[in-house]
Amino acid sequence: MKRAGALLAVAALTGCTSLDPAFQRPAGPVPLSWPTGDPYLAEAPALPGFTHRDVFRDPRLQVLIAQALLNNRDLRIAAANIAAARAQVRIARAAQLPQVGSNAGVDANPRRDASGGTSGIQFSPSINILPSFEIDLFGRLASLTRAQQERLFATGAAARATRVALIGDIADTWLAHGADSSLLAIAEDTVRSAERSRALTQARLRGGVAPRTDLLQAQQVLETARADLAEQRALRAQDANLLQLLVGAPVEPSLLPTSLGQAAGTIAALPAGLDSRILLRRPDVIQSEYELRAANAEIGAARAALFPTISLTGLLGLASDTLTGLFSSGAFNWSAGIGGNYSIFSGGGRRAAVRLREAEQQAAIASYERAIQTGFREVADALADRSTLIDRVAATRRNAEAASETLRLVTARYREGIDPYLTTLDAQRTAYAAQRALVQVQFIQARNAVTVYRALGGDGF
Repeated sequence: MKRAGALLAVAALTGCTSLDPAFQRPAGPVPLSWPTGDPYLAEAPALPGFTHRDVFRDPRLQVLIAQALLNNRDLRIAAANIAAARAQVRIARAAQLPQVGSNAGVDANPRRDASGGTSGIQFSPSINILPSFEIDLFGRLASLTRAQQERLFATGAAARATRVALIGDIADTWLAHGADSSLLAIAEDTVRSAERSRALTQARLRGGVAPRTDLLQAQQVLETARADLAEQRALRAQDANLLQLLVGAPVEPSLLPTSLGQAAGTIAALPAGLDSRILLRRPDVIQSEYELRAANAEIGAARAALFPTISLTGLLGLASDTLTGLFSSGAFNWSAGIGGNYSIFSGGGRRAAVRLREAEQQAAIASYERAIQTGFREVADALADRSTLIDRVAATRRNAEAASETLRLVTARYREGIDPYLTTLDAQRTAYAAQRALVQVQFIQARNAVTVYRALGGDGF
């Protein structure tokens, strides 16, 4: 009992010592507030909690996001990575517990009689149970377990980053389908307008009023519009294909927007807040912090490896000359011992291992700070775009309206024979380009809310 008590006292010391460096989260290497003044908008002083449903309010888009969260293969990979990281924690934790092995065997020897001769074969069966336990006096095993736990948390943050990226990609592609649908409608209108223009020019050519060059120029406008129409059909089909890949299942056509105006109005803008410490909520920043914590724990494990390893071993066995006597009272035997293991010379390998872990910690600190700086830049860029896009959309809309009115006037003047067809041709091209530019800048404005959602780290605030 005294021996058992002494062994328990030694075992109680396990994990009492930790050689991990004291962890201190690095200060954020960015200003405490976002840029202000032109071209930035004044923002609310605090960021309320939100989910993707608060940003993407169209029921069709919400259905697609819900389907993707169930079926997307990237999320399944992320879930598998979490399961693998959780298993790594269990493996590391198992090393802190007693290990029990066993073996069994039978020895065959000649049976000797009283005269010294042999009278058959004697079988000697045995069963041995081999317990062993490493006393973690310096916290090496505990540090390795902590490192795996931190990596599990980092893997969970990476999975959340995958989720945020997926939701953002679905919203972007859904908006792109609406934009390409609007551009397709513009191309269809342009084809119809070009067909009417060609018919008018052909009639004037028959009447001897217009030269053949006018007809050829009208044909060029028509064929250009037809080529754009075919391209927009392909782009819209590709948007649907990408959505199907992101969702991970077939997408119902009724869930797709038929125009950008229909889709953009359902995307809500979010306040970005003045305090840049919200960047600590971004999943990539959280992942970097957990990786830093894991590197910190691995320094402790490398330091502990500089000290001797102390192990408890034992043997519990049953042995008998006959199988029938294997479990008799005299067949049981046991032994116990304690041993230490220390490498006298390793060529400096263990100290180099400590320096390696310290260098990896410095790299993890730099990665953590870079993640914060990247997030700050992404949010600041999105805020700069938000304010300027309002003016860009307004100016582009006025330009498109002016171009359309110019086209109407010069077409009327051409019908009356006042202006040459070249003026009409230029007006057609200008109006077509202005309409397309308006859709494109409206698309950029709608995507800005998605960009802010991504930059702030998505759900979970």
